[in-house]
Amino acid sequence: MTDAREQLIQYIRDEAVFHGDFTLTSGKKASYYIDLRKVSLDHRVAPLIGRVMVDLIDDIPDIAAVGGLTMGADPIASAVLHQGAALGKTYDAFVVRKQPKDHGRGKQVEGPDVAGKRVIVLEDTSTTGGSPLTAARALEAAGATVVAVAVVVDRATGAQQVIEEAGYEYRAAIGLADLGLA
Repeated sequence: MTDAREQLIQYIRDEAVFHGDFTLTSGKKASYYIDLRKVSLDHRVAPLIGRVMVDLIDDIPDIAAVGGLTMGADPIASAVLHQGAALGKTYDAFVVRKQPKDHGRGKQVEGPDVAGKRVIVLEDTSTTGGSPLTAARALEAAGATVVAVAVVVDRATGAQQVIEEAGYEYRAAIGLADLGLA
């Protein structure tokens, strides 16, 4: 385990895990909630997220860009872009809207053009896999080749299976056991 990963796990455990009664995106009830935006937008933690995620995807060749469905993936993509650049990587970032704009150029994928490029869909916390799959469909409609889905925290609620059944490689940086939640 890298020092950055250990530090990231500690920040998530201390500042982004909440205990109580919560309803998840899936409609299921949970006794804890992982609010990654509490840390992904924190100046101390965003660089750690970027470093851990760059390490997670580093062995996938020829990646042009990373991003995902707004808004959970936005700070993750920004962190990967910045930490990647600091490490000599050339990852661009993109944002996928839930629906195409109804004005202007009517785009659903914002950022540098992804047509003909290999991309990775990012997500902060996986639950059902719906957000990454929505992003993947929009990216493929824009001409990109989605080669993987990479999440910061896997909640172990079926997202991996859904994403792999859709034909995408699934990677997670942190699991529930890492956070003391398994």
